[in-house]
Amino acid sequence: MERRLAAILAADIVGYSRLMGSDESGTLSAVKNCRTELLNPKIAQHRGRVVKLTGDGMLVEFSSIVNAVACADQVQREAAQRNLSVLEDKRIEFRIGIHLGDVIVEEGDIFGDGVNVAARLETLAEPGGIAVSASVRDHVGSRLDLSFEDRGEHRLKNIKEPVRVYAISPRRALPLKVNKAALTAAREKHKQLVAVLPFTNMSGDAEQEYFSDGITEDIITDLSKVSNLYVVARNTAFTYKGKSVQVKQVAAELGVDFVLEGSVRKVGQRVRITGQLIDARNGGHLWADRFDRDLTDIFAIQDEITHAIVDQLKIKLLPEERRAIEAEPTSNVEAYTYYLRGRQLSHTWTRPYLLLARRMFATAVALDPEYARAFAGMADCESALRDWHAGEYTLQGILSLSAKALALDPNLAEAHASRGLALHQDGRDEEALVEFEKALALEPDLYEVNFHYGRFLFMQGKFEGAITFFTRAAEIRPDDYLSPIHLMSACRSLGLMEEREHWARVCIERAEQALERHPENSGPAHRGALALAHLGDAEGAKEWVKRAQMIDPDDIVAQYNIACVYALLNECDAALDLLEALLPQSSCYHILWFKHDSDLDSVRDHPRFEKMLDAIAACSASMDFKEASE
Repeated sequence: MERRLAAILAADIVGYSRLMGSDESGTLSAVKNCRTELLNPKIAQHRGRVVKLTGDGMLVEFSSIVNAVACADQVQREAAQRNLSVLEDKRIEFRIGIHLGDVIVEEGDIFGDGVNVAARLETLAEPGGIAVSASVRDHVGSRLDLSFEDRGEHRLKNIKEPVRVYAISPRRALPLKVNKAALTAAREKHKQLVAVLPFTNMSGDAEQEYFSDGITEDIITDLSKVSNLYVVARNTAFTYKGKSVQVKQVAAELGVDFVLEGSVRKVGQRVRITGQLIDARNGGHLWADRFDRDLTDIFAIQDEITHAIVDQLKIKLLPEERRAIEAEPTSNVEAYTYYLRGRQLSHTWTRPYLLLARRMFATAVALDPEYARAFAGMADCESALRDWHAGEYTLQGILSLSAKALALDPNLAEAHASRGLALHQDGRDEEALVEFEKALALEPDLYEVNFHYGRFLFMQGKFEGAITFFTRAAEIRPDDYLSPIHLMSACRSLGLMEEREHWARVCIERAEQALERHPENSGPAHRGALALAHLGDAEGAKEWVKRAQMIDPDDIVAQYNIACVYALLNECDAALDLLEALLPQSSCYHILWFKHDSDLDSVRDHPRFEKMLDAIAACSASMDFKEASE
C-alpha cells in the first residue's frame, strides 16, 4: 500500500441531470467538447493526473497545491467566457472542491480522507466557484492573484473533524480592453473593421507555436498598412489564443464586422495554411482558401491572404500601400524562421535564452545580410546581455547594429526601440527619447518599445510615466512577468499599495506558469521571489530564492534581485553582502539602477550602502562626461 500527500481536485457539472433530461445528445457532445478543449489541456498544463471520470465529473491529482488551485481558477474563468455565447439553460458550469491531504494509492486509483474531503467541498462550492480547505488556503497564501472568503467550519459527511472552508468567488468573464475611441473614429471614416484571430498551430508540436504566432502577427501588420482598414491590435486579438470561440461573440466583443481565422501546419519544408474571412453580421463566409506549398512560398501566401481580404472588402489600395504589403522582410525563409524563434526566446530576458536568441538572430543575418529585423533583434539582445556581459557587448557595437537595421528599413519600429535602449545605456537620454517616440509613432503596440521606454522613465525617477508603459507592455504580452516586477517598485515609490499588491500577484502567477514551461530558467524564480517579498511572504520568498540559486547560482541579475528580496524583508546585512559582491561585476548601467530602486530603501541610509554611492556617482559622472564630450 502506497501513501502520499497530494492535492486533490473534485469537479462536477451543475444541473447535469436536468441538462441530460432536456437534451441528452447535445449535453453529451458539449461535455465531451469541454473536456477535450478546456479541462484536459488545463490539467496537462498544470501537471495534473486525471484519476477517474464520472458522467458528470472528475477526480484529479496534483503534486503541487498551487498548480491545483491555478488550474481550477483558469478552468472556471474560461468556462465562464465560453458560456457567454451559450443560452443559460444549456450552459456547462462546474463546482470544484480542492483539498490537500494524505491519500492511499492502489492500481492508479486514490482513496482516503484526502479524496473524501475534496468531494464534500465540491458540493459546497457555488456554480462557477471553487471551495477549498484551510490547508489549501494556507499553502497557497499570496502566490496567486485570488481572494479567499472564509465560510466558517463545516461538518462534512463521514469526516471526523470539522473542516474550515474557504470560497474562491465564481469567475465571471472580464470585459476586454477595446479601444472604443479608435473604433468610433474608424467607423466615422467609413473604414472596414477587421479582427485577425491567432492562427491555430496544427503541427502537433507545441514548439512550433512561434511559427503560427509569427504568421498571424505578420498578417495583422500587413493589413494595418491599409488606410481604409481598422485592424484590432495584436495584444487584444491574442487574448483569444487557444480558446474555442464563436465568431459572432468575438465580433461583438471587439466591435468589428469581419473576422479572419485560420490554421498553420508546418512539417519539414512544407507548410499548409488555411484561412477564412467571415462576415460576423450574418455568419457568412466571404472567402476561404487552403495553401499547401513549400515553405519558401510563405511570404507569397501571406500576400495572397492580405490581397484576398482587401479584394473581398472592395478596398482600393494606394500605390504606397501595395508596395508596403508586398515588401518582404527577407527573401530567405530559413532566416525568417530563425528570426521568429529568436524573437520568442528574447522575451525571457534571462542570460541563457538571450544568448540563444542572439545566436538565432545572428544566424538569420548570416543567411540574409539585408534582414533589418534580425539586426534589430541582435541589438536588443546585446543591450539586455550587458547586465551580464558588459565587457563583451559594447554600446558602440550595439549602436552599429541598430544603425544597420535602420539603414535597411528606416521605418522599422523595432530598430528605433533597440537604438533608444542603447543610447539610454550610453547616457544619451535626449537622443534616446527621440528614438523611443519614433518607435511609438510607428508601432504603438510593440512590446519592446513599451518595455524599454518604461525602463527609461523608471531610471529617471518618472514613476507615473513608467507605470503607463509597463502596464501597456504587460497587457501586450500576457506571459510577461518582467513588467509586473517594475510596476511593483514604481507603485511602491508612489505609495500605491493596492496597485503594488495587484502587480505582485500577477507576477507570481505568470512566473509560476513560466517555471512550468521552462524549469531550467532561473528568471521566473528570482523575480517571483521579489513579488512574494513585496507581499510580505518571507518564507515563500526564500523558497523561491533557493530555487533560483539552484538553477543558476552565478547569475548576476538573480543575485541583485535576491539582494532586493533581503532588503524588502529587512535582512539588511544579507542584502548589503550581495550588493557589495556585485559592484565589481556589474555594468555601469546596472549600478545606476540602484539609484532609483525603492526595493533597496531599507539599506539606502546604511553606511555600507553609502560607500557604494561613490561607485554610483562615478558611473553618473562617466556618462555625463561622455554626453558632454559628444
